Amino acid sequence: MSLPTSASGIPYLPDGYCAGETSRRPWPVYVRIALFIACYASLQALYARCSGTAVEQFFLVTSGSESAAVLINLLQPALHAQAVGSRLTAPGGGGVNIGNGCEGTDIYILLVAAFAAVPLSWRRRVSGLGLGLALGFLLNQARIVALFHAYRSDHAWFDTLHTTVAPVLLVIAIALYFHAWLRYCQRPAQAAA
Repeated sequence: MSLPTSASGIPYLPDGYCAGETSRRPWPVYVRIALFIACYASLQALYARCSGTAVEQFFLVTSGSESAAVLINLLQPALHAQAVGSRLTAPGGGGVNIGNGCEGTDIYILLVAAFAAVPLSWRRRVSGLGLGLALGFLLNQARIVALFHAYRSDHAWFDTLHTTVAPVLLVIAIALYFHAWLRYCQRPAQAAA
């Protein structure tokens, strides 16, 4: 059986799979969707079981309130923000409590599940995931700082920002990053074709 070839002479299968790129055919889309859902649900369940453990404290305190306090004090030293457990406070009133859902694990789990389900080489998968997790951390820190300031200045804006605007913007930003990474990874293959 002869395969069709691209303009540059690379043989390919009609579904877009390029025989010269990998040693095996990628999984069908429905398998990748099932893998994404299973990975996402499993990681969410696993994190839920970490309630009250050092893992949860790491996300709530170390990478949540403590990191946000350092960031606020770098940007506005006069506020003297401090982390008290999972609570981020400052003299003069106001503060936020970082609870489950505010610590960023939903975004991290979303990224892990997405990268687990796409057909990429391990090198591109791991580097894309690492960059995505770092981006997710930075975006979540910006969200916590914005919520901290919104709570101190306008409670009505805080509620809108906390329940609607910030979560939607985080998911959109991570989805755009994931899409951009996939397009970046496809560029060399398209240049060769």
